[in-house]
Amino acid sequence: MADLKIDFLKSEGLVPCIVQDANTNKVLMLGFMNEEAYHKTLLEKKVTFFSRSKKRLWTKGETSGNFLYVKEILVDCDQDTLLLKVKPAGPVCHTGADTCFNEVNDEWNLNSLAAVIQDRKANPVKGSYTNSLFDAGINKVAQKVGEEAVELVIEAKDDNKELFLNEASDLMYHYLVLLTQKGYALDDVVDVLRKRHKRL
Repeated sequence: MADLKIDFLKSEGLVPCIVQDANTNKVLMLGFMNEEAYHKTLLEKKVTFFSRSKKRLWTKGETSGNFLYVKEILVDCDQDTLLLKVKPAGPVCHTGADTCFNEVNDEWNLNSLAAVIQDRKANPVKGSYTNSLFDAGINKVAQKVGEEAVELVIEAKDDNKELFLNEASDLMYHYLVLLTQKGYALDDVVDVLRKRHKRL
């Protein structure tokens, strides 16, 4: 993660930090950093602020365990405000709400599904279908992707919306399992597509 050029002098050593969920794009909270908090955040990849009331550094989640894991940090055009894109480990607000603006932050998308699959690989759950696939090995997982692809092609020839979308969902799920089994993430595929987009 690059060390950005930030103007800490403009506001008496502090810069405001807008914290945003990297997956849902929801704004989670606003905090402040001094230069020491910024460098600690870079080093640990967990958001650390400077508390204006306690006059000290504090790492968000240091008491609750609901850390904010940094994915990206951007600086604005005046170099005096930061945007932190993070993965929250739990509710962000001290009230227990998802965000400090009392918004729900549970938008579900492909990254959410991929995260569940990755968690099953890291933390197996007894009786989990996903874990049964991982336990069966790469050949079985690859075979399932092939089977689901064929079933999707068959349904594409008909006009049954429900069956077609179900097969498309099955293929997407097993495809994500295969990526995880191979040690890759959905973002790795997105990066390849991003590089290709000018040729599409």
